[in-house]
Amino acid sequence: MSRELLQYALLPGPISLESGDVLSSVTVAYETYGAPNATRSNVVLVCHALTGDAHTFGPDHAPGWWQGLIGPGKSLDTREYYVVCSNFLGGCYGTTGPTSINPETGVRYGMSFPQITVRDMVRVQAGLLELLGVTRLICVIGGSLGGMQALEWAMMYPELVARVIPIGCGLSHSAWAIGLNEAARRAIIDDADWNGGEYTVQPARGLGLARMIAMISYRSPRSFQDKFGRALRPGVLPPLFEIESYLRHQAEKLVNRFDANTYLYITRAMDSHDVSRGRGPAYDAVRKNPVHCLAIGVRSDTLYPTNEQREIASTFPHGEYAEIDSPHGHDAFLIEYDQLNTTVRSFLQRTSIQDSP
Repeated sequence: MSRELLQYALLPGPISLESGDVLSSVTVAYETYGAPNATRSNVVLVCHALTGDAHTFGPDHAPGWWQGLIGPGKSLDTREYYVVCSNFLGGCYGTTGPTSINPETGVRYGMSFPQITVRDMVRVQAGLLELLGVTRLICVIGGSLGGMQALEWAMMYPELVARVIPIGCGLSHSAWAIGLNEAARRAIIDDADWNGGEYTVQPARGLGLARMIAMISYRSPRSFQDKFGRALRPGVLPPLFEIESYLRHQAEKLVNRFDANTYLYITRAMDSHDVSRGRGPAYDAVRKNPVHCLAIGVRSDTLYPTNEQREIASTFPHGEYAEIDSPHGHDAFLIEYDQLNTTVRSFLQRTSIQDSP
C-alpha cells in the first residue's frame, strides 16, 4: 500500500456498533484523488473488497487496485470528481481493527475486538465524510464486499447518496458464500494456538490455505483452464502443476501482507450482510428507496451469480442491471476495465439529474 497519499482521521467521540459494543475511538485511514468543488458536491466514494485497502489510484510507481477505473479520462475522472476511499472499520491497513492498540488496555485488540458488520463499516465512512465536509455523494461504488457497503449506503443514508453501483454481490450473503467463508475461517482457526480462553492467531499456513480457497472461488473453471490447463512448472521435482504453483504464490503473498484475525472478522461481517435484516423483507426494505442503483454482474461469476445482481436491480425502484462478459469470474471487476468504464460512465451521465442536492 502506498504511503504517499495516505491520510488519517480520528473520528470524534465513541462509536456504537450494531452488536451493542462501543469503540471509544476510531482512526480511519483514507486517500483522496482530484479536488472537491466549492460545495463539495462532486464526491465519489469507492469501497474496497475483502483484503483491499484505501489505495485505489496513485502514481505510476505505486498504482492502486482500481487504477484502470480512476483518473483523467476514465469513468471516475479525477478532473471532474473528488474520489475518496477509506480502509474500512476492522481492516488492517490503518483503520481501527484487530491489529490496533486498544486504548483501554494498551495492547492490541486481537480477538477481543468487537464483531463488526457492513453497516458499522458504512457508519464509520459516514463519520469520515462528515469530517471532510461532504454532505452529498454523486455515487458510492464497489465490488464484492465493497458492493455490500454501497448497498448499505443506499439503505442507511438515502438522503446523502444520488447513486450506488454494487458490483458482484447480492442483497444478502448466500449460504454458498457463507459456506466458503467458513471453510476459510476453519483453516485459520485450526492452525491457531489456544491461549487463556481465546485464540492467539498467528497461523501462516491457515491464512495461506484460506486464501487458496478464496482464490478458487474468485475465478471460473474456464479462466483457470485457459491460463494453466495441465501445464507443469518447469524444473520442479516432484512435478508441480502451474495452478498449484499459482495458488501457493497467492497464499504466500497474502500471508506477507495481511492479518489472520482481521480475515476472521471481515468474513464474519460479510456473512452478516442482509439489507432486509431488521427492516423486513428485502423488497419492502428498498421499494421506496430514491437512490438510483446500477447492479453489475459478471457472466462467469460463480461466487455471486448474476441472478443476485438482477434481483438487486429489480428490487430498487430506480434499479438497472448491466453485465460484464468475461471468463474471469468474480475477479473480473478488477480486470475488465474497458467494459466497466463504458458501463459506469454511461450510468453516471444518464442519471446526472440526480446530482442536484
